[in-house]
Amino acid sequence: MIRITQLSLPLDHPETALRKALLERLSLKDHQLIDFTVFKRSYDARKKNTEITYVYIIHLTTTDDEAVLARYKDDANVMPAPDTRYYPVASAPERLNERPIIVGFGPCGLFAALILAQMGFKPIVLERGRNVRQRTQDTWALWRKHILSPESNVQYGEGGAGLFSDGKLWSQVKDPKFYGRKVMEEFVKAGAPDNILYVSKPHIGTFRLTTVVANMREEIIKLGGEIRFESKVTELLLDKEEVQGVQLEDGTQLHSRHVVLALGHSARDTFRMLHRQGVFVEAKPFAIGFRIEHPQTMINQSRLGKYAGHEALGSADYKLVYHASNGRAVYSFCMCPGGQVVAATSEEGRVVTNGMSQYSRKERNANAGIVVGINPEQDFPGGPLAGIELQEKLEALAYELGGRNYNAPAQLVGDFIKNQPSTELGEVLPSYQPGIKLGNLSDALPDYVIDAIREALPAFGKQIRGFDRDDALLTGIESRTSSPVRVTRHAQTLQSLNIKGLYPAGEGAGYAGGILSAGIDGIKVAEALALDMLANTAG
Repeated sequence: MIRITQLSLPLDHPETALRKALLERLSLKDHQLIDFTVFKRSYDARKKNTEITYVYIIHLTTTDDEAVLARYKDDANVMPAPDTRYYPVASAPERLNERPIIVGFGPCGLFAALILAQMGFKPIVLERGRNVRQRTQDTWALWRKHILSPESNVQYGEGGAGLFSDGKLWSQVKDPKFYGRKVMEEFVKAGAPDNILYVSKPHIGTFRLTTVVANMREEIIKLGGEIRFESKVTELLLDKEEVQGVQLEDGTQLHSRHVVLALGHSARDTFRMLHRQGVFVEAKPFAIGFRIEHPQTMINQSRLGKYAGHEALGSADYKLVYHASNGRAVYSFCMCPGGQVVAATSEEGRVVTNGMSQYSRKERNANAGIVVGINPEQDFPGGPLAGIELQEKLEALAYELGGRNYNAPAQLVGDFIKNQPSTELGEVLPSYQPGIKLGNLSDALPDYVIDAIREALPAFGKQIRGFDRDDALLTGIESRTSSPVRVTRHAQTLQSLNIKGLYPAGEGAGYAGGILSAGIDGIKVAEALALDMLANTAG
């Protein structure tokens, strides 16, 4: 099979043009091109006011691949296609001496469980929250009625924090074994649109993702796995420096020498339990800031020029970075085209924001986190859990500023830059539910964060016209960009530094940042665990 890269075609090209372009590119006759598939499709918008083009990576088969490759051996854009198929590393013995336990059923736990189930290891998944249907109802109760369910919300429950997001499926992690492809293929098998296999920035959207996750759960059960909802782990069972299982909140004990900790970044009580029991945990950097909203039409015009509104391109996104004079990096985070800002707290008396989009991305506003990177040495010294304590303090303050009813504090960008309270909205209407309270956000975050964002917004306005418009809306606070701790593991075995058989994994453990990277990490951990179980069985 052959791979061709950097194959450009006009945005509105007919379906037949791709085959014709391949024939011309490789000087082939029609009968010599047996088959081809689109491996990746992106668009080049550098000439947005003249012509936007599609750029393809194509995998194809000809009547004589070796001859074609030899003819183009000096062409950097023609090469053998890599094998992207997934090959299981192990197969469970017929008689299992034990079943692995997976704590958490977000993207990492989901894929760890699926891979282990496909290899025959029949995992037991323990999820503190509820299934997607019940969890959705609980989440809407907060958004619509100001009623929070501490164990079933945007952070906890089947699908993890990524369920109520844009369903973004891209990552910058290195993936030489194409685990990301396996993640995408399993999503498609479970009902996701098949274009996620080839578009450059794939997404599923929240409502579609709920169905996909539920279908994958049923597949795990079909393969012999077990999913237990409303099963909160409160204690590890340890024998010196080796895990023996877990204890649940109701006192139930489950025994296994192989436990995956696929925690979310908001599992603060579990992090405290791990620290108390002596599991090695360390503080790590994360970011804090606000959500910003603009009209999506404004972003489309800036990013796509005369192609704004083109059906093939949909709602435009952006990625921004600014280095402030105080040494802080300010950047956009989790940009949600045509979406909404959502309430994302998991704890009473706190306010947290996040962004979400449906698959269509057709809501009126674009939103993104505008956040500032912070680190333990400079900003929250004092131990492994100091970052958690800082988050809790800031989220409690946001609750106060919002009116103590889960409304979020908000401010117009123009007023924020001038450091004056906002009293009325402009053209940009808030999408945050349950609601907002206008005021001054200057007291919501540390001065170095406020100063950096205040400086960055006009600079962003030079990159995207209107980004610093007076009536753009800031809503606070964005505090759970990533886990504030790392449950550190060995690079080779993927087990905890000091507890044998314990596999910290995914976003909560500090090894992923988003649905795709968490799914990839779940696969890696499942493989390491399976190989260790087989080695122990053989021994």
